[in-house]
Amino acid sequence: MSLGWTELHDLIGIPPSHDHDFVYTGVSSLTEAKSGEISFLGNSRYETHLTATQASLVLVPQGDFSSPVGCHLLPVDNPSVAFSRVIDYFHSQSTLVQPGISRGAHVADDVEIDPAKVQVAPGVVIEAGAKIGDGSIIGAGCLIGRNVSLGKDCLLHPGSIVREACLIGDRVILQPGCVIGSDGYGFDLVDGRHQKTPQVGIVEIENDVEIGANCCVDRARFGSTVVGEGTKVDNMAQIGHNVKIGKHCLVVAQCGIAGSSRLGNYVTIAAQAGVAGHLEITDQSVLAAQSGLFKSIHKPGVYMGNPARPIREEQRKLAALSRLPELRKEFGTLKKKLEEPIGE
Repeated sequence: MSLGWTELHDLIGIPPSHDHDFVYTGVSSLTEAKSGEISFLGNSRYETHLTATQASLVLVPQGDFSSPVGCHLLPVDNPSVAFSRVIDYFHSQSTLVQPGISRGAHVADDVEIDPAKVQVAPGVVIEAGAKIGDGSIIGAGCLIGRNVSLGKDCLLHPGSIVREACLIGDRVILQPGCVIGSDGYGFDLVDGRHQKTPQVGIVEIENDVEIGANCCVDRARFGSTVVGEGTKVDNMAQIGHNVKIGKHCLVVAQCGIAGSSRLGNYVTIAAQAGVAGHLEITDQSVLAAQSGLFKSIHKPGVYMGNPARPIREEQRKLAALSRLPELRKEFGTLKKKLEEPIGE
């Protein structure tokens, strides 16, 4: 696969400044690129790598940069975004698919699937009533439960599981070991024993979502647990039953979102943060790392701490706490002065 000069400009959305007959053959980092490949400079601190790169073209920010011998520099507004488009061109889903169903896979007779348009690896189990969209890749050892609907151009890495009746949109990526549709955590105490509460809902994953490795998205008790369009979930996150996550949210590693909470659009939950059940988080809010949220957020902003509060409030509290040793020493000095007998 190759990419011409004019096609490159069309791909990243800028008009060609002049005509060239350059043809590019791939992508790589500044330090590993070879002649014919495209790279990018996303941060000026790595400009030293630019001077030594073997890449034939480097996408750079607007500004003055010295071009290495044999390398062309192409200024763009956002090199990282432009480079991502080039990566997608060379490594698009359609180029990755090697159509066919492995002999080591088990596919139920009534599954809706076109073997000429999907890739199913050894050890895959696809149960009765499932629907598999064209262009999808299902890695080794995956389980697609009965009546699951899997959209077009999805990528299920090895060992991921989609349990019964869940709905997966188009271009969804499931990293290894994630489980979609595990039972929600619900128990009733009956006669001194914990009795399991039936979880009969489903999970809906909308288009262009990515779920990280070893994540669990629990099925709803009734209705649906929803992960909205474009949302990206990092590794080892837990999303409880009946949670509704809006569009284009970021849920970072080791987060926990308890049952029936609702996140608006463009919400960020940073690493190891926890959200208690039945809360609401409004659009464009940020919950900082290791924070604990116990009250709903109705005003956009950055929240931090345990319990979480607006970040400036938490920073003032932390600043005051940092002065405690000094204040304790001052208090001791004042106490001694007050305890001295008068007149001595």
